[in-house]
Amino acid sequence: MTIVLSFFVAHWVLSVFMQTFFLHRYAAHRMFTMSPRMEKVFHFFTWLFQGSSYLNPRGYALLHREHHAFSDTDRDPHSPHTTKGFIDMNVRTATRYAGLWRGTVQPEARFLGGYPTWPAMERIGDSWLVRLGFAFAYSIPYFLFAPHWAFFLLLPLHWFMGPLHGAIVNWCGHKYGYRNFDVDDRSKNTLAFDFVTLGELFQNNHHRFGQSLNFAARAWEVDPAYWVIRAFAFLGLIRIEKEQKMRYPERPVPALVESPADAE
Repeated sequence: MTIVLSFFVAHWVLSVFMQTFFLHRYAAHRMFTMSPRMEKVFHFFTWLFQGSSYLNPRGYALLHREHHAFSDTDRDPHSPHTTKGFIDMNVRTATRYAGLWRGTVQPEARFLGGYPTWPAMERIGDSWLVRLGFAFAYSIPYFLFAPHWAFFLLLPLHWFMGPLHGAIVNWCGHKYGYRNFDVDDRSKNTLAFDFVTLGELFQNNHHRFGQSLNFAARAWEVDPAYWVIRAFAFLGLIRIEKEQKMRYPERPVPALVESPADAE
């Protein structure tokens, strides 16, 4: 049991870290820079740790930039407030992401550029044979060490881990929690110590200061990924040119009054 759960937690943490570090803070926002060689190294690890649910940096970046520009409006590709429910939100997200990635949907020109591209790696990551290979590999520790059939229920979470992390952030980060800043959307901070998505659930902070590398704003908020990224900079793996700081309001903004639709 310990081996299976340790494997699941390790995959979860490594996958969500590469999503917040490489896809979100680097590909979508360019909060720091790195050499072309290091970019390929981290792109490779993003593919390795996301595995069967590998997300293309271009598609992710374009989708996320649209989310910031149109947050919680009808043009937001993944808002819980403009969709019919959790499943509908994720179907809409997947459809838009696929279109942006494959070029069948054309984004506004202002969203283009600045994201890493590596055609060979992207072709490998998008291969169904490779995705199925990862899915099979995830099952091996379960066949060897799972003490009960119920542990196999974790396997679908391995298979779809990348989109799952995004779904948790997009749904919970715009429905549940508290607000530090008054912004023109319904973003919230779900956890004061975001151990689930390594800082991504500080959505209200992030939507107020979109280029702040540290997603935590208050002294008692903890963004775990931020401190790892600072360590990368200290080691010379990346460069933080000028770090934007959040400006704290005089007092926290109270949470939005929930509408009946929010409570569903």
